[in-house]
Amino acid sequence: MGGERQHYYGKHGTPQKYDPTFKGPIYNRGCTDVICCVFLLLAIVGYVAVGIIAWTHGDPRKVIYPTDSRGEFCGQKGTKNENKPFLFYFNIVKCASPLVLLEFQCPTPQICVEKCPDRYLTYLNAHRSQDFEYYKQFCVPGFQNNKGVTEVLRDGDCPAVLTPSKPLAQRCFPDIHSHKGVLMVGNETTYEDGHGSRKNITELVEGAKKANGVLEARQLAMRIFEDYTVSWYWIIIGLVIAMVLSLLFIVLLRFLAGIMVWVMIVMVILVLGYGIFHCYMEYARLRGEAGSDISLVDLGFQTDLRVYLHLRQTWMAFMIILSILEVIIILLLIFLRKRILIAIALIKEASRAVGYVMCSLLYPLVTFFLLCLCIAYWASTAIFLSTSNEAVYKIFNDTACSVAGKTCNPETFPSSNESRLCPGAHCQFAFYGGESTYHRALLGLQIFNAFMFFWLANFVLALGQVTLAGAFASYYWALNKPDDLPAFPLFSAFGRALRYHTGSLAFGSLILAIVQVIRVILEYLDQRLKAAENKFAKFLMTCLKCCFWCLEKFIRFLNRNAYIMIAIYGTNFCTSARNAFFLLMRNIIRVAVLDKVTDFLLLLGKLLIVGSVGILAFFFFTHRIRIVQDTAPPLNYYWVPILTVIIGSYLIAHGFFSVYGMCVDTLFLCFLEDLERNDGTAERPYFMSLTLKKLLNKTNKKPVES
Repeated sequence: MGGERQHYYGKHGTPQKYDPTFKGPIYNRGCTDVICCVFLLLAIVGYVAVGIIAWTHGDPRKVIYPTDSRGEFCGQKGTKNENKPFLFYFNIVKCASPLVLLEFQCPTPQICVEKCPDRYLTYLNAHRSQDFEYYKQFCVPGFQNNKGVTEVLRDGDCPAVLTPSKPLAQRCFPDIHSHKGVLMVGNETTYEDGHGSRKNITELVEGAKKANGVLEARQLAMRIFEDYTVSWYWIIIGLVIAMVLSLLFIVLLRFLAGIMVWVMIVMVILVLGYGIFHCYMEYARLRGEAGSDISLVDLGFQTDLRVYLHLRQTWMAFMIILSILEVIIILLLIFLRKRILIAIALIKEASRAVGYVMCSLLYPLVTFFLLCLCIAYWASTAIFLSTSNEAVYKIFNDTACSVAGKTCNPETFPSSNESRLCPGAHCQFAFYGGESTYHRALLGLQIFNAFMFFWLANFVLALGQVTLAGAFASYYWALNKPDDLPAFPLFSAFGRALRYHTGSLAFGSLILAIVQVIRVILEYLDQRLKAAENKFAKFLMTCLKCCFWCLEKFIRFLNRNAYIMIAIYGTNFCTSARNAFFLLMRNIIRVAVLDKVTDFLLLLGKLLIVGSVGILAFFFFTHRIRIVQDTAPPLNYYWVPILTVIIGSYLIAHGFFSVYGMCVDTLFLCFLEDLERNDGTAERPYFMSLTLKKLLNKTNKKPVES
């Protein structure tokens, strides 16, 4: 399809030739890569069908609400457990069993309760006493006190002991705390098991930790969640500040590009210098303080990351990292100062282009909205797929039993032959699964869901790149700027991209999606191989991950430049990728130095915004500065809102600077083609700006008067 446009190019790999009819992005163009467009539409139809099937069979309540031993939800409205939101384990110590890892379910009865127990009490003491009514609410539903103590404990109708507990993620966990260096549950340091013997509470603590394997992780997650609940509005304020700074920076670049770039460079150097100074002061302050000389290796991993800030080695590591960055930036500025001048000229030209196409700064909001739709659809489909299984019940028994682990029916189990073979066994909920064709295809549907997410997300990004490239190319190839600029270049470029090049965008994003899915599969296999001792397999997996990472980076680079060619010339993806690649190869020195210097300068702008907002957030959340009295909320981990603000600020700054980056890349390719097509004569004038012509010693000759 690109053959009819071949006259815009010279021979394969040769410099571009002058074409008197070329005046910028081609308007008279045809559809490209139609087959890929059809494939994309069919894939979207299939994706919608998968979503409908998942939503029909799935039940997200399985993720939101805990499930008792009978597979019934706790706290779900409209059920008999509506007023019982918490899950109570009869003997949480049994959750330390390897069955937790194999079956994802603790081998102990679990019931839904209105509230977690708040006192230490054994069934033996509560039996036939005034505490029995309180104790009874933690027995199986419908329990009647018509059995002996041993029969009740044998049949698992009631727990042997209650321990003070607190709800965590709607589950009752022992209220473990320390008192004078002694681990305690409530006010008790011992507990009584089902056989009447009392054990040290440390055993209960260890059993509880092994139960989930993630008790500390859950506590960490809950504390982080608490920090978000009290600081979310300050986080939003920090992100708004980052957005205002990014917008202000873009506006200032429009009028003061050269000055702003040098100010940006100096500010980054100063910010890094302050960081080095602050790290040194903290390092010096900790000198002689008890415990500050412990190494990071000896300390190991700690969930409370503030502990590391009390070590001199931590601040020394920060200081070394910041010093290396400072030296690298200064050396780059010294040796690339001439290239920086050309890069500044490109940025000035980009600032003018953005100034004439101001609505381009709002286009990242369109990309963000479309990406949010992709993420929301993928996440909801994944949740519904993962919760579309049926409840599976299995036989659990403390002792060896021939039928243990087999599936069962909780309604008929008491009268079944299995219950007679294992008198102490229980038929309880194990997990959600199924043996139907649909259930066997769930893994494949999840992989298809992930693949379609990558494909559509890359398509959205490609659409944004082609749209911006078309708008900025219209600016560059306008000989008399801005008089020759189209009325609505951004909307025109967006319409051309959707009308003619949906197939090409689908083709480029499909290649990238395939590589990304392969990387995800490799990561999954790598996690499965971590426990293996096969060093060759680990080495091979590492090599494959590295190769596909490099391949993804190369495809992203190639796609980006191919999309620019598509936006300008309307050729298909393969032709555009080939022409862009050879154009860059013919100017490899400029690509390696000039283009990367502009990327480096834009990166410095991002770092300046992120560093400024990050420092402000650090001083605010650590109570170093106060807007009003007691402004900053009390936090478990002050790094939680700080990191959130830093990451959010980077994403916001990246959104604004991505427009500038696409503008610079588009102008750079147009600049290279301009040098190959034209020579500055009256018949073939350069389209580049006066600043670029002066830096390159190029001029446009005036026509000779007759």
